[in-house]
Amino acid sequence: MAKEPIGKLIAYISRQNQKILSKELRPFNIGGGGQHSFLKTILMNPGINQDRLTTKLKYDKATTARSVKQLERNGYIERVTNQNDRRSNLLFPTQKAKDFYPTFQKILDRSNRKLTKLLTNEEEDQLIVLLQKICKHGDI
Repeated sequence: MAKEPIGKLIAYISRQNQKILSKELRPFNIGGGGQHSFLKTILMNPGINQDRLTTKLKYDKATTARSVKQLERNGYIERVTNQNDRRSNLLFPTQKAKDFYPTFQKILDRSNRKLTKLLTNEEEDQLIVLLQKICKHGDI
């Protein structure tokens, strides 16, 4: 039996996850394009600047700008001009985002459980370790 390419399998899992999250987050006006990743990162790193957010999530600047704009429009984040570098914006979660966080985390956890429901706890841990090992290389 021929092995399926790893990239194909990861892409498939990613698409399935996006479908699950899009459906679950739609009622909260959090759209696709990784908006959930941006919101989660801003919630965990209040005051992060847009360039650091782009680098941390490995998206291009245009995708970051669109997602930040949408999250701001929907009241989840606010941009504050960096007093040390006026060309830079610092991103902060709003009270709406902070209040939404417990629900948001439950949705993310439920999505992870759906993706890993056929794995044992040990297999899930092993998968995480292996994927983290792949992700740590900056050249992928």
